[in-house]
Amino acid sequence: MDQSNRYADLSLSEAELVAGGQHVLVAYIMKPKPGHGTYLASAAHFAAESSTGTNVEVSTTDDFTRGVDALVYEIDEAANLMKIAYPLALFDRNIIDGRAMLASFLTLTIGNNQGMGDIEHAKMHDFYIPPAYLRLFDGPSTTIRDLWNVLGRPHENGGFIVGTIIKPKLGLRPQPFADACHDFWLGGDFIKNDEPQGNQIFAPLKETIPLVADAMKRAQDTTGEAKLFSANITADDHHEMVARGEFILEAFGENADHVAFLVDGYVAGPAAITTARRTFPNQYLHYHRAGHGAVTSPSSMRGYTAFVLAKMARLQGASGIHTGTMSFGKMEGEASDKLMAFMISDDSADGPYFHQDWLGMNPTTPIISGGMNALRMPGFFANLGHSNLILTAGGGAFGHLDGPADGATSLRQAEQCWKEGADPIEFAKEHREFARAFESFPQDADALYPGWRRALGVN
Repeated sequence: MDQSNRYADLSLSEAELVAGGQHVLVAYIMKPKPGHGTYLASAAHFAAESSTGTNVEVSTTDDFTRGVDALVYEIDEAANLMKIAYPLALFDRNIIDGRAMLASFLTLTIGNNQGMGDIEHAKMHDFYIPPAYLRLFDGPSTTIRDLWNVLGRPHENGGFIVGTIIKPKLGLRPQPFADACHDFWLGGDFIKNDEPQGNQIFAPLKETIPLVADAMKRAQDTTGEAKLFSANITADDHHEMVARGEFILEAFGENADHVAFLVDGYVAGPAAITTARRTFPNQYLHYHRAGHGAVTSPSSMRGYTAFVLAKMARLQGASGIHTGTMSFGKMEGEASDKLMAFMISDDSADGPYFHQDWLGMNPTTPIISGGMNALRMPGFFANLGHSNLILTAGGGAFGHLDGPADGATSLRQAEQCWKEGADPIEFAKEHREFARAFESFPQDADALYPGWRRALGVN
């Protein structure tokens, strides 16, 4: 059934829709299945299923219902691009405070339409939120500035927070885990639980966390520097998440403001992020996106992109989110990854299809992870244009030949090398830890800095 006469209006102007401020705009790459009519007909059916319609006419539709139809307002059949305008009235609001909820946004924009019989595939690549809807989202309550304050850094442009992930990600008992934390903290700033770590029987949370808190105190006493820990509180149950968070804060005591809470926002969902954001508004909310590749991977043609996931995370209140490495590390990425970093951290930014003004909403920090080491960092910073981010380098710290403390120092020196505009090989001659990174990661050294062996006197 062709519903384009109701659910499409190609005369609508995007500029006028933005100026009107009453629609969420969404850009999809959508391919219809052959034999189901025109591209516009499939797009209109998609909009119908996303809002007020179905695949038949129903007797309960009235004039008001038609007024909140989602409308296809732009298509580019050659590029498989369609854009849909969703009236704000469609989206669910909390009964307790009238606030917006991301679950409703997702239910409409990637709900039943992902399984429609006449659609080969459809994937969200960008969305625009108007001011009237934007103000109803929580946004971040804490930012990287709060971490810089703990570290004694400048409030603006406080720079690179050198972090790691304790490896192996599973299999360490409480004391070896705490010892690994202590060893890294002798050179680095920030440690995160890897996403599977929680309350395993061989490392009970109530035994592990006090040991980590003690390791932090000892490292701070030794170095005279503040340290940070991101503790995983992800759980299926709201009460379990709150219980974990409260126990962790009690265990860290006077260092409670040194603690971030990590939540696996993709697998645990918007409810878990909102639980952490609203229950612990003083803690840095670390959005880990484990599992996101199931829909965001460039090889996946359904769901949404990593860019969209990051933008949604800022709306929900994530203080920081993993953003990949923009192809500088081991993890898969795409061109919009760089746009992602600016979209979540700037107050006004361009996406692949829409410009978004955040109207003063707090920024979300890019958290970089996935195969990074000191040799890759100067090029990464040059590509991004700044170093105001968090790195969680596992192998890049623990794979250093001289141990995690020197691995952390080599990463810190990599930022210094980039800031000074120095040649990395020449810089290495005066900075031992950075120089040893060349020997620690020889494959990267060979690829990035040919001739390093001769220049540094390494056989």
